[in-house]
Amino acid sequence: MSCCAIVVAAGSSRRMGFDKLAAPLSGVPVLRRSVEKFLASSAVSSVVVVAPADRFDELLGGSFAKAVIRVDGGCNRQDSVQNGLAAVPQGTTVVAIHDGARPLVTVEAIDRCIAAAAESGAAALARPVTETLKRADADGLARESVDREQLWFMETPQCFQLPLILRAYAEVNQRQITVTDEVSALEAIGIPTLLVDGRHPNLKITHPSDLALAAALLDS
Repeated sequence: MSCCAIVVAAGSSRRMGFDKLAAPLSGVPVLRRSVEKFLASSAVSSVVVVAPADRFDELLGGSFAKAVIRVDGGCNRQDSVQNGLAAVPQGTTVVAIHDGARPLVTVEAIDRCIAAAAESGAAALARPVTETLKRADADGLARESVDREQLWFMETPQCFQLPLILRAYAEVNQRQITVTDEVSALEAIGIPTLLVDGRHPNLKITHPSDLALAAALLDS
């Protein structure tokens, strides 16, 4: 098995108001922390970073023990992922697609997710929903409870045997479907994805307060 990680870091951080991937997290930029987790995994042979050249040079400049390849992003996330897929080295059999804004993912979780995908075809980190869920009306009034049994919050990495994710995106493109993650692309061709409980916090940095929370979790 040869696994290539694709770290998606092409977003503009509009909701953040500043470049969240360049923000220091306990002294290390968010993007660098994310990339270094995959470089530390023995299951990962190479890393493709989907990012603008200036962001890549500023946050990831230098040499690495493994191949690190940069490619430009696209108009949206799924275009960026497909740019990353087009750049994976020859001989790659499994890809692990990860949001650059999730710096707390553990190497152990990465390895388990990749191993699950190598065996089953498709696997993704996720966590079971534990909170009470309500459905509200247009005025924001809670009207009914939603059964949380078998509901999961999706995370990354999302890992796939390479031919499978390529086939899924070919179908998505043909049908002009917009997807927000790769598990949704697999759903478009009728293939389920095994959900792997990450067991540890895997916060996505979205709002300024997330940086403080991530730093507290990291320090703990």
